[in-house]
Amino acid sequence: MPSPSSPSRRRPRTRRPPARSPWRRFRVAQKRAPLLGALTVLALTLIAVAVMAAGRPAGPRPAGAGSAAAGIEPAGGTPVNPSAFAVGACVAYPPTRGDNHHTVFLDAGHGGLDPGSVGVTESGHTIYEADETLPVELDAAALLRSAGFRVVVSRTDSGSGAVARLGPADVSGRLLTAAGVHADVAARAICANDAHAQALIGIYFDAGAPNNAGSVTGWDAARRFASANLRLATLVQDDTLAAMNAQGWQIPSEGVQLDSGLGSAISSAAETYGHLLELGPAKAGYFSTPSEMPGAVIEPLFITDPFEGSIANSTRGQRVIASGIATAVEQFFRVGRN
Repeated sequence: MPSPSSPSRRRPRTRRPPARSPWRRFRVAQKRAPLLGALTVLALTLIAVAVMAAGRPAGPRPAGAGSAAAGIEPAGGTPVNPSAFAVGACVAYPPTRGDNHHTVFLDAGHGGLDPGSVGVTESGHTIYEADETLPVELDAAALLRSAGFRVVVSRTDSGSGAVARLGPADVSGRLLTAAGVHADVAARAICANDAHAQALIGIYFDAGAPNNAGSVTGWDAARRFASANLRLATLVQDDTLAAMNAQGWQIPSEGVQLDSGLGSAISSAAETYGHLLELGPAKAGYFSTPSEMPGAVIEPLFITDPFEGSIANSTRGQRVIASGIATAVEQFFRVGRN
């Protein structure tokens, strides 16, 4: 399910794939649509997701459900601020080998009543974005902890799956309202701040037409640490894509893009804001708790492409993506933040 001011779907442009690999998919960025058109598309999408969500269990996901093999939630985590976040959300884990005195925040996009986009595997199995981002987050956390990092994650397998403590105005039936989605995404930036993270990585998957495929990473230029944002996003995109394509998957690259060209909006306020909420600056009357560290949001695959959806739903694919993210974070800190 697309979220206002969070990664969402883009429109493809017709292009002939290279003759040497006729099965290879492609994708390009969608220009921001006029607000009325965007609202119409998102309204229809919300209706479709609501229908499909009726057959999806609500609340905590059983271990391994929705994914070929979910990442394992580690023991020994400490809630960063239990009074501010939902149960099982915003949890810090110490390093398991050494201590490099760096803290990284990893966000598994969507969760709980927000399943994210709906995809499909080559076998025809329906998958949900929130179920696939979580094991990638947990696998990346394990790799980074073994490299000496303190890692804070937005979501675990415990609790409701939400990050924010949601109120009655945030929920409508079995779906989040626009206010609820805003609160849940904003809570991730607050968690990163409360944990004193020095870098933020948002992990999402993309959705679109069946012939859309590939990886993109977003960054925000309107922050005082914009140059560090760009460097982190470039490392995340390049290292994750390299890890996937080392498997022979030939995933196309959409490159590194400004977050102003990504995402979608379901209100005039969100449209005017023009950033991904997880990465963007404060705006009076709309958003007062922006993340205060370099950040990037990656969408490594289209889960609506059956080939890429199968990768996203596999243990191997999740671990490969996680390894690329972990490598990028290590390189980012090895060189030093701007």
